[in-house]
Amino acid sequence: MTGFFESEVVQQEAKQLFEDYQNLITLGNEYGKFDREGKKIYIDKMKELMDRYKIFMKRFELSEDFMAKMTIEQLKTQLNQFGITPQQMFEGMNRTLERMQSEIDN
Repeated sequence: MTGFFESEVVQQEAKQLFEDYQNLITLGNEYGKFDREGKKIYIDKMKELMDRYKIFMKRFELSEDFMAKMTIEQLKTQLNQFGITPQQMFEGMNRTLERMQSEIDN
């Protein structure tokens, strides 16, 4: 049985998530210059990315692979240093996106 991180599907999804995230963050530096429609598209893309990330993390949690479990524990430890859980991290990101959405709806 191959390890979780040896799976080509997992590697490809991780690579794609990281690239999409980096591209959105870079694009986000110009957010203030976007028109209303551009801002809506950006927020939708960020929400879509967060959903994909949640699914990816759930796959880690459900895996029996030792390295996958260690990755989840490392994430929890890192977030704990900021006093939050992964769930709180996602909730915070969603609140930020909802606030951004309400600002352009007004």
